[in-house]
Amino acid sequence: MKIAVLVSVGRHPVSGTARYSRNDAAALTIALSLAKTHGATLDVLHAGDPSNPALKEYLALGARTVEVLSVPSSSESQGDATAPLAARLRGYDLVLTGTRAEGAFDSGMLPYRVASALDMPLVGAAVDLTLRDGCAEVRQFMPKGLRRRVDVQLPALIAVHPMANTAPSYAYARLREGTIRPVATATSGSPDTATRDDLAWTIRPATAKPVRLAAAEKRSGHARMLSATTTESRGGSVVIEGSSVEKAQVILAYLREHQLVDY
Repeated sequence: MKIAVLVSVGRHPVSGTARYSRNDAAALTIALSLAKTHGATLDVLHAGDPSNPALKEYLALGARTVEVLSVPSSSESQGDATAPLAARLRGYDLVLTGTRAEGAFDSGMLPYRVASALDMPLVGAAVDLTLRDGCAEVRQFMPKGLRRRVDVQLPALIAVHPMANTAPSYAYARLREGTIRPVATATSGSPDTATRDDLAWTIRPATAKPVRLAAAEKRSGHARMLSATTTESRGGSVVIEGSSVEKAQVILAYLREHQLVDY
């Protein structure tokens, strides 16, 4: 049996520093357990820049080698690595990946596009996985704490949910022993990786939008229904006289009364 894990470069939510993706780390942990149990061959694949230091963290998480598929610069700018990954993954029995990468513009469509290119079934939001008799039994994450078991015939692609039942183990010694292996690909003629400068992405820091402050509604549902059909005074005060400091103090007192500020 041959198992492959697709890994991406994550991003720290505060500092923005490149790091391993925690969702892909969960997929790698599941794959390591399956490979040990069933004696399968495990390959860890990444499409992108082999010099990215975040890839070495997957070595510390248990990968012996991370195979990096070189992607043309035009494809990297558009974030499309479907063609080189699909060409490399042909012949594998099981492909594991995270649900989506951690970038702000990552759509989560890569597992679906790779599965479509390989013509294999896809099961998403997996929290645990077992293999038996040529099929995979997947327990899926569902809203409100529900879970669902699904059987899928191999070969298949499984997208692991961020809340999967895994506990990744990080060891610095494994980071020193593992290797990052760049591999050249020939996908420049593919229509998915055609050079199109007009579709190049522009990345910039997100800007915070102003939040409108609104006092919490403390009336009962019956009272709110009556106010929709009748005209009534809702209280409040109109401050016309006084200096700007006094008017500001009235506004600040209102915000504190309704707990809209904490100072």
